[in-house]
Amino acid sequence: MIRRTSLMLGGVMLLAGTVGCGGTSQIEEDAAIPANAPIEASDNTAGTAAASETVEATIPTTEPIAGESIHVVAVGDNLVQQYVYQSAQAHSADGVSYNFDYCYEYVKPLIDGDLNIINQETLICGEGFEISGSNFNFNSPTALGDAVIDMGFNVITMCNNHLLDKGESGLHACLNYWDAQMDQHPEVLVCGVYQDYVDLQKIRTKEVNGQTVAFLSYTENTNGYALPDNTELEIVYTSQEDIIQQQIQAAQTVADVVVVTCHWGTEDTYTVTDGVRALAQKIINWGADVIIGTHPHVAHTMEYLTRPDGTQGFVFYSLGNFISAQTDNMNLIGELADFDIVTQSDGSVTIENVQVTPVITHYDDGSLSNLRLYPYSMYTEELAAQHGLPYCTSSTGPSYQVWSMDKIRELFETSVPEAYRNYQ
Repeated sequence: MIRRTSLMLGGVMLLAGTVGCGGTSQIEEDAAIPANAPIEASDNTAGTAAASETVEATIPTTEPIAGESIHVVAVGDNLVQQYVYQSAQAHSADGVSYNFDYCYEYVKPLIDGDLNIINQETLICGEGFEISGSNFNFNSPTALGDAVIDMGFNVITMCNNHLLDKGESGLHACLNYWDAQMDQHPEVLVCGVYQDYVDLQKIRTKEVNGQTVAFLSYTENTNGYALPDNTELEIVYTSQEDIIQQQIQAAQTVADVVVVTCHWGTEDTYTVTDGVRALAQKIINWGADVIIGTHPHVAHTMEYLTRPDGTQGFVFYSLGNFISAQTDNMNLIGELADFDIVTQSDGSVTIENVQVTPVITHYDDGSLSNLRLYPYSMYTEELAAQHGLPYCTSSTGPSYQVWSMDKIRELFETSVPEAYRNYQ
């Protein structure tokens, strides 16, 4: 079936066209849209770009296969701080290159979904940029990107507060790096930042099990940094609610399923803020099927949210860290979410079989050596007794250095409702 639908996104009329096979809905290259169109501010957003041209879009509109399920695995922040990449370096053959397989080998078998989603918290800028992993200034080795793809992650969001750690030039370089990776690995989709205003209009999609899945990504902040006024790059912030609503509605016309990732909330607390809850409800009401939250570096709760028409979407408020070199116990227990997206015969979408597994960052001593990840099923009291956490110095006090299997379960159960806990 071919649907032809008119919609407004960022002040531009898009006309839905025929079925497309690529990773985005394509806009004509000669569209007369300014690459960095001006933004008009309003009460709750930085506004939408002003343009009045009509643009022809080629949009995938395949009929969903009723009852077909998409298995999804999602993890939180891949926070590759200095001690993480130093551990990878220490376990390389020459001690100079990076062996990230050492860090991730025990969790790799769990990355087994049709869609495997990760927030790449640190930039990967490539040649000409210093490798760094401290003081909120992150740039990881290119070997990290290879490892992320080798683990099986095929949806990589880079929309987070560290986007501008290396300035505009670093973000350009990182986009170019991921573009090159997508050229080499067509199954991989990287989303969350746009090269220019025209690129902002392209909804990122993947074809999975006969269904088209759209991906949208937003961040609450960029650590106080801002793009220069004359840039062409585009980042969408969670405060830009009109753009978020328009993008979700545009995604609904090109896809059967809409997945939204949000980098939001307050760090180092289990409390989901009222603002995050309110925005989550809006995003579900606007048509998103599932929200995957990151940023607090602590695992948060999750729940179904009901729309006015009675249908539901699902939100993971924060999956916490995937890997990190943090030194508080709550930061070292992340969530690996496992769930199914099911398209019903009436075209509605349900989120089913939600299970969340603890993923544990382990290091051996106060110098954070031999840093690596374990799934809960492989972790033991013996390993817990060897953890370097009690020997670390933390500004938050001794209680955050307590570490044992009982403490891991206690902290995990603080955030994850019983119905969704999976220790296998």
